[in-house]
Amino acid sequence: MPDNHTFEPKTTTIKSGETVTWTNESDIQHTVTAYEDEIPDEAEYFASSGFESERAARNRINEGLIAPGENYKHTFDQPGTYEYYCIPHESSRMVGTIRIE
Repeated sequence: MPDNHTFEPKTTTIKSGETVTWTNESDIQHTVTAYEDEIPDEAEYFASSGFESERAARNRINEGLIAPGENYKHTFDQPGTYEYYCIPHESSRMVGTIRIE
């Protein structure tokens, strides 16, 4: 997560069972929050701070913020496409995609 309100890379493809690490390289706080309706039906929901739903992540945003220099990790076991975003910067189109093969 660089300073320009983006996830880099914007789209990533990995194999099932691999872990993605998001590192906040900017000077401001961000979140990693899955769009609940944009992940495979069988997949585990993911969001920084371990929320179990998108509603919980949005309602408790301060608990999900990733400080500069900190990171968040998630292991993807279910094949499919996962869409995610940063809650504070969603309107700036800070969104990303992970494809699991």
